[in-house]
Amino acid sequence: MDDAGSAALEFIVAGVLLLVPLVYLVLTLGAVQEQTLGAEAAARHTARVIGQAPDAESAAASGDAVLAGVIREYGMDPDTVEVGLTCRPAGAQCPAAGATVIVTVRTQVSLPFMPPLFGLDQITAIPVEAQSAQKISRLWGSE
Repeated sequence: MDDAGSAALEFIVAGVLLLVPLVYLVLTLGAVQEQTLGAEAAARHTARVIGQAPDAESAAASGDAVLAGVIREYGMDPDTVEVGLTCRPAGAQCPAAGATVIVTVRTQVSLPFMPPLFGLDQITAIPVEAQSAQKISRLWGSE
């Protein structure tokens, strides 16, 4: 049997078979990392703005503005971002003076090149969650 030239063909086939999944893995990890950093930044900055605001109205307005900016900056889908706000110790109002505000941001990362056929993009989405806490001054809202 004459095997002249078959090594180059085998190298090309094996290289493509190994390279395509590796490139897809790198793209997927990049997308997950971007959304993870975005969720963490959204939670951290929103908690900080709420904790440093002088009252509840400005805290809500500033928190919404910061959240929208972070979502836009990190290319997150605003429809998949969920934000939760809790305070410890639990009280009637949140945020309140002397409490610790905890902001939780949840989102989903769709896999690259996943078609929306039969809901595959939603089934294969990777959930991402980040939390941040900020202590509110005891003099908060007294101005």
